[in-house]
Amino acid sequence: MEALYHIGFDDTHGAEYAILPGDPGRVEAIANYLDNPRFHHQNREYTTWLGELSGKTVMVMSTGMGGPSTAIAVEELFMTGVKTFIRVGTCGGMAEQVIGGDVVIATGAIRQEGTSKEYVPIEFPAIADISVTNALIEGAKHLGASWHAGVVHCKDSFYGQHSPGRMPAGEDLIRNWNAWIKAGCLASEMESASLYIVAQTLGAKAGCVLNVVWNQEREAKGLSNPQSHDTTLAIKTAVEAVRILMNK
Repeated sequence: MEALYHIGFDDTHGAEYAILPGDPGRVEAIANYLDNPRFHHQNREYTTWLGELSGKTVMVMSTGMGGPSTAIAVEELFMTGVKTFIRVGTCGGMAEQVIGGDVVIATGAIRQEGTSKEYVPIEFPAIADISVTNALIEGAKHLGASWHAGVVHCKDSFYGQHSPGRMPAGEDLIRNWNAWIKAGCLASEMESASLYIVAQTLGAKAGCVLNVVWNQEREAKGLSNPQSHDTTLAIKTAVEAVRILMNK
């Protein structure tokens, strides 16, 4: 096949598993947890490295921020032979028990974004593959991480979340935010819903593990609110999950 337009490469890489950070700057660091890490390609927001686990090729590729670029990444990687996708990223805690430095494994996502709505109607749920989710949980336990598994909030506007009062749609944003918290939503991020819906429609498997940076709800309540920008535990959890899936 010819190299695909956005990611810039063809199907000769041989990887069926892909770990997907948003940030291109995290790709090499994640690849270094694999055997024989090596640069593969770079185009637009898509920086790609390859490595091995259990003798099989694994890809690490950045998706950029948000649903549209994530959807393109999954679509084109699937065309090249990737069948299982694990997003590794960051999030902000929403539930009171979710603290900076914890790991959140997203079993499903609230579809408050636009990309997935161009695939299926909003009533269709964005859920993770159960085998990938179970592998992530097993990986987090093995690493001794403080982890949570549950629903996350997925949005398009970072500042719509953090400065809703200045938005014309602010009343709706605040009302919905409070509803998500009441329903038990764990954390907020920007890519999981698109990942899950695109994977579902393609017949692929997907999961998501997130490092909690901080929790604005704990801050508002005057509770301790440590910040953590270290994604090492989330990365190791994803790598361990790939290893688990490969050896089953």
